[in-house]
Amino acid sequence: MRNYTLKKSFHFLSVTLLIAAGLIIQSCTKKSRSDLGAELFKKTQNKVFKDATPEGLEVVFKDMLQKQKVQLSKPQIITAFYEDNNYDPVFVMDHIFNGDVDLTANYFEKAGQHGLDPGMFKAEQIKKLVAKFKDKKAIKNLDEAYRDIAQLEILTANSLLNYSNALQFGMVSPRKIYQRYYMATKRPDSTSMLATLKASNLKAFLDSIQPKNPQYLALQKALMAGGAAEGMSKEETQRYLVVNMERLRWRNKPYEEKYVIVNIPDYRLDVMENGQSALNMKVIVGEGRNTDNTISLAEYNESYKIDRPFTRETPQLNSQIYAAQVNPVWNIPESIASKEIMVEAGKDPYYLENKGIDVYKNGKIVEDPETIDWGSAKPGQYEFKQRPGDQNSLGKIKFLFKNNSSVYLHDTPARSAFNQSMRALSHGCVRVGDPLALAKNLFGDTPAYDTIAKDMDEPKPSPTTLDLSKKVPVYITYVTCWVDANGTLQYRPDVYGLDAVLYGHLKKFLADTDTLATLASL
Repeated sequence: MRNYTLKKSFHFLSVTLLIAAGLIIQSCTKKSRSDLGAELFKKTQNKVFKDATPEGLEVVFKDMLQKQKVQLSKPQIITAFYEDNNYDPVFVMDHIFNGDVDLTANYFEKAGQHGLDPGMFKAEQIKKLVAKFKDKKAIKNLDEAYRDIAQLEILTANSLLNYSNALQFGMVSPRKIYQRYYMATKRPDSTSMLATLKASNLKAFLDSIQPKNPQYLALQKALMAGGAAEGMSKEETQRYLVVNMERLRWRNKPYEEKYVIVNIPDYRLDVMENGQSALNMKVIVGEGRNTDNTISLAEYNESYKIDRPFTRETPQLNSQIYAAQVNPVWNIPESIASKEIMVEAGKDPYYLENKGIDVYKNGKIVEDPETIDWGSAKPGQYEFKQRPGDQNSLGKIKFLFKNNSSVYLHDTPARSAFNQSMRALSHGCVRVGDPLALAKNLFGDTPAYDTIAKDMDEPKPSPTTLDLSKKVPVYITYVTCWVDANGTLQYRPDVYGLDAVLYGHLKKFLADTDTLATLASL
């Protein structure tokens, strides 16, 4: 019985000690700052702070957060951060007197190096407030002290979030400005933003978020150098650089060791392997709204809030190539059928047969389509399918990947178009210059590739679908300025007007030419 009592007492004591230890750990984890006034007085030598208390600060802090909510870019994140920390003034207490906040403001002042307006980040206001804390006579009374603490906390937190989000994710969400944008693109979330506010070493954090992509650094260097590219004005050159720097800040880049990438304005496809182009070829992309490049600096839309793409533009997307279909049947979309096929059939009764196109009504083939009065036929009344063969608009092979725009990579019988410099000519799919080489790269030396090569030469072809043993990622992108392997900046016409749309949304965030000139001279 005595042993049981001792064991029971020991157990009670152990539990009590564990609870006490937990409370100590918890109290250390969440700083109460009960010595707020004494600590501030010690750091500032301003007697005003002797009477400062966490409770007194909290009242002012809450009120100021509420009043300034509309001025904050992420009011819910900032409010949640301070609520969770009992309105502890972390920047004032932990980052003013070691120089961190001044250093952070220095980074904000140089935002023009990224083409961004430094004024967005309130560096001057932050530095003025910091100076008040370092001058032992600047803050005259407790009310002013509370207001300055709260103001500096809110300013610094908001600017730090804005700066971090801009450099890590970009100023503009592409999904919000482009109707035909289907690329997986990571945007800042509560987890990433709270981690920013909780950074203990601000210099290390700020250094870590500076873009280090060689492409970004090359465009940045050109922006700071100023000047105009050959055949362009200084203004147009600057626009090319800032919109493509913004694109490089978007978190939508390929991460796989091997992938296929198409750059629409360059009319080029590359198969990338371990960071190098293992295969490249010309492509033909969807028809654009700016094929003569006349709106390179003119306003496309007054508000820039609505992107109205041409119906035949190739979308920006990422997916995975999972199969190739040799000698495909072309299920002609209704839009093409009504605007082109039915019109041509009305002009020439033998057009359909010459093109190898079968006509269906209610799922059944029409035996004598030349007898149809196409002038009175309604859109959607008939369906059209083009048989495999030399006339087939998809050529001898198409490469399949899931997407909501019904686009794919495919061959074409119209080979002469690859000799044109402006190759935005298709209905939206991407025609590839060397489909057999692409098939060889994707399938390798396998029986599947042998079947592809054999079937593409068949005089009487029939459709054959072959699955890839391992899916290959595909990215269809839109980049108008980059540095090539020789270190030369390349510029391409804004064939879809997407630069114009993006630039319109970026204007309010961009540094002016005086700021850029000043930074370039430093």
